[in-house]
Amino acid sequence: MIVVAQLGARMHYAVPAILARSGFLERFYTDIYTPRLPEPLRRLASLIGPSPLKRLLGRASDEIPADKTISFPIMGMEYRRRRHFAGSRGSTTAIDLWAGAEFCRRVIRQGLGKAKFVYTYNSAGLELMEHARSRGLFPITEQTFAPEAIYQEILRREEEIQQGWGISPARNPLTPAYEEREKMEWSAAALILCGSDFVRDGIRKMGGPVERCRVVPYGVRPAPPTAPRDSPHDPVRVLTVGTVGLRKGAPYVAEAARILDRRATFRWAGPLDLSPHARKLLAERVTLLGAVPRSDIHRQFAWADVFLLPTLCEGSATVCYEAHSRGLPVITTPNAGSVIRDGVDGFIVPIRDAAAIADQVERLASQRDLWAEMSANAQARAAEYSFERYGERLVGALMDAGLTAN
Repeated sequence: MIVVAQLGARMHYAVPAILARSGFLERFYTDIYTPRLPEPLRRLASLIGPSPLKRLLGRASDEIPADKTISFPIMGMEYRRRRHFAGSRGSTTAIDLWAGAEFCRRVIRQGLGKAKFVYTYNSAGLELMEHARSRGLFPITEQTFAPEAIYQEILRREEEIQQGWGISPARNPLTPAYEEREKMEWSAAALILCGSDFVRDGIRKMGGPVERCRVVPYGVRPAPPTAPRDSPHDPVRVLTVGTVGLRKGAPYVAEAARILDRRATFRWAGPLDLSPHARKLLAERVTLLGAVPRSDIHRQFAWADVFLLPTLCEGSATVCYEAHSRGLPVITTPNAGSVIRDGVDGFIVPIRDAAAIADQVERLASQRDLWAEMSANAQARAAEYSFERYGERLVGALMDAGLTAN
């Protein structure tokens, strides 16, 4: 049996839901968690409720038994309040370090029941895994993102190239503390689950215990049905989803849109993390929607012909899986940690290469047979990376590590 300790609503609670469905979940710990409303009320809130309410109502899962779920809402609200008023990267990192340790302490006080395994996530599992080890349990961490040191190096380089785009380019004095916590988590874990080779290779580059790493690609739930199309719109519609900032490649989306001019329409759904100057430059070429509740994001995918994510650093970007499930060819980078096959169901372009992005968008716009073929291939690929197949991969990895039905 497994205790899952998850700070936040990552992948809409996929791991505890999978383990509950498989009969392996002992307890699920999280911070803010909302009891499920009756379906008519949920539907009404999704139609007329404000965005914060929609996001709050999304922090729940019908697949996780209520009697196995323990949440810490006061701690979760305090965590989000502190982050909202954080004035610098250093203060944000300090808050994240506090939240990870405090969350672990609360889980330890509540207890682990009859669990033999403990499943945590990077930056929020150290104390819990050390506690588990001291009691002869099997500690697991999921490394959801590239190692912090690799991300920080990419970010520093990007800030040098794209001066004036970021909000807070000052050095973060707590980065070494965050990196050290991450390394200590690797040492404490008996198994490190990685969503992609990009993450595992990052751990290897940092001298981490790559022999304890296991790559388990993710999966997504079925997409809402949409009307089938056999060709893209004219002009072609290009969608990006995620925080609008340097890490996701905002300058290169802006430049690709400039190159293509009226031959493509660009739209970006996600909260803004740009300087006012950069926001103005991007908004001249790209429609910025701001944060969009998860319950509404399917409308954006239905609008699009092509999904674009020119990211500089990820773990394994689930938006790429979601785009595939909706039949969208995906243009992304090697650093997305995606399962996109270059030239089959999308294109892999180098990071920081707006011209390559524009070239591939234009190919899909002008070669309608290619777009239709890639769209069909994307949907076929999505079947391999469904939520159910992800569950099979995850449970298989845990059973290989010694998990049994007993």
